[in-house]
Amino acid sequence: MAGMAQPVPPCDSGAMSVPSGRQVLLRHGPWAATVVEVGGGLRILSRAGVALLDGYAAEEMASGGRGQPLIPWPNRMAGGAYEFGGRRIQAPVSEPSTGGAIHGLVRWSNWRVAASEPASCAMALRLHPQPAYPFTLDLRIDYALGDDGLTVTLTAENAGAEPLPFGAGFHPYLTAGTAVVDDAVLSVPAATWLPTDGRAIPTGERRAVEGRLDFRVARPVGDTVLDHCFTDLARDSDGLARVTLEGPGSPVILWMDEAFGHLMVFTGDTLPAGHRRRGVAVEPMTCAADAFNSGDGLRVIAPRQQFVGRWGVGAG
Repeated sequence: MAGMAQPVPPCDSGAMSVPSGRQVLLRHGPWAATVVEVGGGLRILSRAGVALLDGYAAEEMASGGRGQPLIPWPNRMAGGAYEFGGRRIQAPVSEPSTGGAIHGLVRWSNWRVAASEPASCAMALRLHPQPAYPFTLDLRIDYALGDDGLTVTLTAENAGAEPLPFGAGFHPYLTAGTAVVDDAVLSVPAATWLPTDGRAIPTGERRAVEGRLDFRVARPVGDTVLDHCFTDLARDSDGLARVTLEGPGSPVILWMDEAFGHLMVFTGDTLPAGHRRRGVAVEPMTCAADAFNSGDGLRVIAPRQQFVGRWGVGAG
């Protein structure tokens, strides 16, 4: 029953639940994708049976942020604390090693299937006010397969009565069909990158890419270790910035519209054994890490106003 949302069996003595919850299967021509209830994320994307993402199995939890939306802030927030509207707000410290709060508040929430067709679906969530984020935010992520691949559209609406701070990111890992990424050829159309301190928080400096961090001309990843935020993205005539990863087959292309002005690229060297350097996380972000404090890319959404951004994955 391709394209229909598949219910997860109830948790009883005769059945076990799926860690990522309800699975929504999408198909269009050679393209197939699986969207999940937990986090409203993307578990699988393939073309003609060939995986384009280093995803995870149905019996697994999402590890390393795989396929998850990062909302209302992507990456890290220093100390999990920020000020907005004259208030100092404290989020739980979710990354003890850096003492910060990482990747927002929605990636383990149960999203609902708001719409489902054979080649598309919409996942929705209301983020209610809480101590870490005392605002009301309505979220919808539309996933659509077409001839050119997958398009993901994020719509965020302020459903409250006061302005709110907002940032978003997504965390797909691209795979080029190689056992490790060292032999894959990567291109990243970025002119600058953001140095960080020992907590992985940007220092406020911007540096021109050079040497091992310059992927404006496609080249093998080699032994380069990447866990860097890039910006000043070059865009094609359609306004899209494109990252490519190529192995023995067709290149995988991740594109993002002008709503996404920052890009995290991560070769996974800090992941557990068995996951390291298996894929390259290419993370479209609307803002830098710690944007709730630095303001670098931070959006402020007025009541009843919306933010809309698009990104997607195709193949050459």
